[in-house]
Amino acid sequence: QQRLLLMCAWEALEDASMAPDRLAGSRTGVFVGASLTDYTNLQRHRKLSRDVHANTGGAMSIISNRLSHRFDLRGPSITVDTACSSSLVSTDLACHSLLDGECDLALAAGVNVMLDPAIFVMFSDANMMSRTGRCQTFDAKADGYVRAEGAGLVVLKRLSRAVADGDRVYATIRATAVNQDGRTSTITVPSAGSQEAMLRQALGRAGLAPEEVGFVEAHGTGTPVGDPIEASAIGNVFGRPRQDGSRVFVGAGKSAIGHLESGAGI
Repeated sequence: QQRLLLMCAWEALEDASMAPDRLAGSRTGVFVGASLTDYTNLQRHRKLSRDVHANTGGAMSIISNRLSHRFDLRGPSITVDTACSSSLVSTDLACHSLLDGECDLALAAGVNVMLDPAIFVMFSDANMMSRTGRCQTFDAKADGYVRAEGAGLVVLKRLSRAVADGDRVYATIRATAVNQDGRTSTITVPSAGSQEAMLRQALGRAGLAPEEVGFVEAHGTGTPVGDPIEASAIGNVFGRPRQDGSRVFVGAGKSAIGHLESGAGI
């Protein structure tokens, strides 16, 4: 996971025309979403081959710290584990850190690597994974999600600073919002009410009306429990008839690449 993020960070900074060596000593923050420690679990059982680097190679805190150490970045360095929302919550924290003046530049990321077969077994026992091996988001045939691995990273600045520096801006984050489901029927079942409240909070912070949104990238794991709940929340917020007759489109990248779990949001 650390190696993947080092590569992603280098490529992202290169794409942003930022020389990594010029960031040394800067107030650049690193916010990474990660939740699995498969590598650590494997090292614990490899008694003949483990070494002094096993601890730093497998610690959750070092996932973000590795980037800060390698590039000599002096801003906050935080690894966040909120399961499937880890990289989105990391992005939220990065935005707040920038807005609060805690850092001048932020790297927001997520990563997931599948190395331990026991995780597959446990998720299968919980009937969460697709028996067909396909993530069929918002489909009547949906029977569970498909695990995937990978990493993503974005370079963030305050918009005014990016414009002043002449940076190429791909997109602007208008607002972020984070909440929790509270007590539901089980701890893995989401709440439509909480999801709806979060969407309305994000709209309010962005100063947008629901009819101004044309596309929603959903969680959309392809599970018969979670998908209807999420679709209901999205429909309640964005699904009312619009004066101009336009529609809101809803999709999920998981149907194409699977569920990256802690790296899904990014």
